[in-house]
Amino acid sequence: MSEVIESFANRLDKAMKHRNIKSVELHEKTGISESLISKYLSGNATARQGKLVSLSNTLDVNPVWLMGYDVPMEKTSDELKGSISLEELYKDTVPLLGIVKAGYNYLANENILEYIPIDFKKDDENYYALKVKGDSMETTFSDGDTVIVHKQDTFNSGNICIVLINGNEATIKKVYKIENGIELVALNPSFEDKKYSFEEMKKIPIQIIGVVKRLYKEIN
Repeated sequence: MSEVIESFANRLDKAMKHRNIKSVELHEKTGISESLISKYLSGNATARQGKLVSLSNTLDVNPVWLMGYDVPMEKTSDELKGSISLEELYKDTVPLLGIVKAGYNYLANENILEYIPIDFKKDDENYYALKVKGDSMETTFSDGDTVIVHKQDTFNSGNICIVLINGNEATIKKVYKIENGIELVALNPSFEDKKYSFEEMKKIPIQIIGVVKRLYKEIN
């Protein structure tokens, strides 16, 4: 398999300069907001598969090249025969969406930062990864760890879940079903557990947005 040799941000910048297309024109042709294009170019986000295809079609470049892989830039090149396909590129990866605080009061970030490899077969496409920040889930999850999450709003009592509080604050906690609501439990005993009634969950609101399936650790 080809290797990544350059960042998506650099490749997008090169393609735009090569085609003499500015951000405003790229926005008009793809429908991707100028603010998101700016994040792409600054390296603060990476395009999802659908947007990547739109960008590559507009810029007339190989989408796999655009992701930084060591393949030809041009889509029509004969050298593309036998090279990695876009489907292969995304098959064994999940998008890293940002950081979830192992505590409270953190603004959830929904931008894709990169794609990380996985060692299991996905049964659907509703998987994503998040970086853990903080120590309320020590020693199971440490600051800087990456968790693989399945996007869902249902859970079994005792599951470790990603919980969205007040629409924009994400936290990772062990969640228990109690008589009139839920209890968010930190694995680190120095952190206070919190209980919310069903009424509070609707009012605040509080939503379960995923269940942690795996801990991903990159070994250097």
